[in-house]
Amino acid sequence: MFDRIRKVPRTIWALGFVSMFMDISSEMIHSLLPVFLVTVLGASPALLGLIEGLGEAVASITKVFSGWLSDRLGRRKLLTLLGYGLAAITKPIFPLASTPYEVLAARLVDRLGKGLRDAPRDALVADVTPPKVRGAGFGLRQALDTAGGFIGPLAAIGLMAAFNDNMRAVFAVAIIPATVAVLVLAFGVKETASSRQAKAAKAPISWSEVQSIGMAFWIAVAVGVLFTMARFSEAFLVLKGSIVGIPLAMLPFVYIVMNVVSSMVSTPAGSLSDSLGRKALLASGIAVLIIADGVLALTGSVVGVLVGVALWGLHLGLTQGLFAALVADTAPVRLRGTAFGLFNLATGVTTLVASLLAGAIWSARGASVTFLTGGCFALIALLGVITMLKEKRAEALART
Repeated sequence: MFDRIRKVPRTIWALGFVSMFMDISSEMIHSLLPVFLVTVLGASPALLGLIEGLGEAVASITKVFSGWLSDRLGRRKLLTLLGYGLAAITKPIFPLASTPYEVLAARLVDRLGKGLRDAPRDALVADVTPPKVRGAGFGLRQALDTAGGFIGPLAAIGLMAAFNDNMRAVFAVAIIPATVAVLVLAFGVKETASSRQAKAAKAPISWSEVQSIGMAFWIAVAVGVLFTMARFSEAFLVLKGSIVGIPLAMLPFVYIVMNVVSSMVSTPAGSLSDSLGRKALLASGIAVLIIADGVLALTGSVVGVLVGVALWGLHLGLTQGLFAALVADTAPVRLRGTAFGLFNLATGVTTLVASLLAGAIWSARGASVTFLTGGCFALIALLGVITMLKEKRAEALART
């Protein structure tokens, strides 16, 4: 495993640190934002789901065009830089917001930036990483991203103590790491010659291109959609924590637990997928999510919630990098950015539906039914992956 990690190009490390610093900034805000919206700005759980879901929908639609455009122009870094820059300029809005709708506007612009950057960034990772260490490359970038996901909430806890639970002051400090992320990207990331070559493409999505991507890619998309229905916004984990009595200043600890576990698992899982195969590990991750949903649905204690959150982080570590690697494995090189855009569109629109559904169920029936519903969707996704594994074995037996 360590041999594969040593072979990962320096550009992947730089992109990983970009993700880490931006995630520090984002998680300093997002680890407190659900409670800030509900308790300070007066938003309902349903409105919280709408804000989270709309943001992901904007990101998803944008990803289709950014992925195609990065293929067309051969300028993956430029689009990635623009996306991270948009995310950075939204950070000052959060400490100044007086209504949920200002937060919604900031989230939409932030997610627009995410939509611009994610598909070109993932395609750039695939471009510069040799196929034999591709899983390790995606896993490493994801691990650094997730490291930011627990450093940010940890910083939020310290700042909440320093600022006497003043969430707006914490949001203001979050501007600093976002600026660092943009600077690291601007000066520390280089594209390969193949990435910079413009490709001919007539439209963001054409029927001929859709057909040429292949059935294996669309099977991965279908599983991703089912899986995403079970993975509604992590904002609801924070709300669950507040319900069982976690103090306001300690609520970011929910994200710390989740992201520490995810960060520890992401790189080993990605490396193992290079040798053991993606689908078996993916099935394991979905099974862990089912258990996490069950724990979060049934528990009424702080310890129980933290166990459920740790399991949620374990499933993230086992699955997030794997889906990106599956897309890279199944998509033609010339349409790699487009494929990432299509995958992100499908799963992102599903996130909107999942978050809206979660918010509505939470408002009507409470937290337990919300998590049980997520577990049911995860079970369906698991059955889909098991079916894929059986078909693969059948094909292998037919060739022998």
